Amino acid sequence: MKKIYHLASCSTCQRILKELEPLNGVELQEIKTASITPGQLDEMKNLTGSYEALFSRRAMLFRQRGLHEQQLSEDDFKNLILEHYTFLKRPVTIINDQIFVGNSKKVVEAAKEALHS
Repeated sequence: MKKIYHLASCSTCQRILKELEPLNGVELQEIKTASITPGQLDEMKNLTGSYEALFSRRAMLFRQRGLHEQQLSEDDFKNLILEHYTFLKRPVTIINDQIFVGNSKKVVEAAKEALHS
């Protein structure tokens, strides 16, 4: 399976998708219009080892809701990601049994190599 969860309105996601081209055989899921299902999130969690690894602390809602002042559990991370798409650290690229989370240069390069090897 080759799949990328992204946000179309995010300029960083747009740039990374361009970097990863060609995207032959890759399913793209725009997380604002096609919400992440609990099953999809569980699959991502199984590949990363935790919901926290998928959680974006950069989301504006993170500070607005005062979540930065709370001790969050794995269930909290899971529920927040399912509640609002901005809490997913993006893009999330799944290539077979490998997962690449976020937009750091190192992660993007590794995803690109896995996608085109």
